[in-house]
Amino acid sequence: MKENFHNENIHIVEKVVLVGVLIKGQDEAKLKEYLDELAFLAETAGAETVKRFTQKLEHPDPKTFVGKGKLEEILEYIQEHEVGMVIFDDELSPSQLRNIEAVLECKVLDRSNLILDIFASRAQTANARTQVELAQCQYMLPRLTRLWTHLDRQKGGGVGMRGPGETQIETDKRIILQKITLLKEKLKKIDKQKSAQRKQRVEMVKVALVGYTNVGKSTIMNMLSKSDVFAENKLFATLDTTIRKVVIGNLPFLLTDTVGFIRKLPHHLVESFKSTLDEVKDADILVHVVDVSHPNFEDHVKVVHDTLQELEAMDKPIIIVFNKIDAFTYVKKDEDDLLPKTRENYSLEELKKMWMYKDEYPTIYISAVKKINIEEFKDLLYKNIKALHLKIYPNQLLY
Repeated sequence: MKENFHNENIHIVEKVVLVGVLIKGQDEAKLKEYLDELAFLAETAGAETVKRFTQKLEHPDPKTFVGKGKLEEILEYIQEHEVGMVIFDDELSPSQLRNIEAVLECKVLDRSNLILDIFASRAQTANARTQVELAQCQYMLPRLTRLWTHLDRQKGGGVGMRGPGETQIETDKRIILQKITLLKEKLKKIDKQKSAQRKQRVEMVKVALVGYTNVGKSTIMNMLSKSDVFAENKLFATLDTTIRKVVIGNLPFLLTDTVGFIRKLPHHLVESFKSTLDEVKDADILVHVVDVSHPNFEDHVKVVHDTLQELEAMDKPIIIVFNKIDAFTYVKKDEDDLLPKTRENYSLEELKKMWMYKDEYPTIYISAVKKINIEEFKDLLYKNIKALHLKIYPNQLLY
């Protein structure tokens, strides 16, 4: 078993097995992408993926998500390789969790629980910790029976068992409901405070960085604001909202770095983080950062747009920044290959000419890490923010 040494403390990396179901209408490439992302989530939480199990089904089994034979195959593997945790790529119902754990006799998480765990480990401010705790309580409430039944095997903590919600495992339904009520009241007070703070801000255009998780928003934030916002190659590196004053030329504005979006984001988490995402709703202009090097970045764009629609924030001016062009790769087709081009066969220059990547929104292609096209990016920001500034604050002079 691997060991990580951090702050002179020994940290045992938990071995995990991932499970995904290929339902009717999906393709294997999409399932592989989902499991790749799930493996990245597990790594972010501090676990190591040692095996993946997939199964083709018309629909997930209502009792055990996967079929009986596949569950026995997973059991045989985890017993042989001493794996203590299995993670499913979709949210499991309380009964599915109970049934699966009864067979596997190990810790079982679903995608939602894993994301909640990462948020719990990332939350730094009282606001973020309160929001995570609320989401954990709401997730836990219908699963109380399972938690009570399996307390003995979950006392060890680890991935999926830490954070503010951990102390709620031994409480009953009444206490959790009271806790949820108290947390909602606490968030209402925080919302009022943050709303008052937003009203007190000086008259500057508010710009919010939005995008899928791990696309480079914090790196762009650091580059533009010359600050030191935490950024690393992990999902949800930024959880707490960060606001900085930025000046380009003679133009000052407020720049906000927000939590990254992700597909299948737990509903409870979206609801509890509405106050954090109010910074997106309150922004005057959105800078949508896209990792153009990711093979499925179009799907990520759709996830972000869908989330912005849910937040009722798609009516704002948007600038699209295609980041990480230094990491972009493509497969050039042979001249005698008569098959139609796929997304993997288009060069960056060809993508730039396609209708879906221009016209609707101002766009720019950059590398924040390699500092490629940064001056052009700043010019684009300056042009769009200045026009908005003069519209919102017509009597305010820019020097």
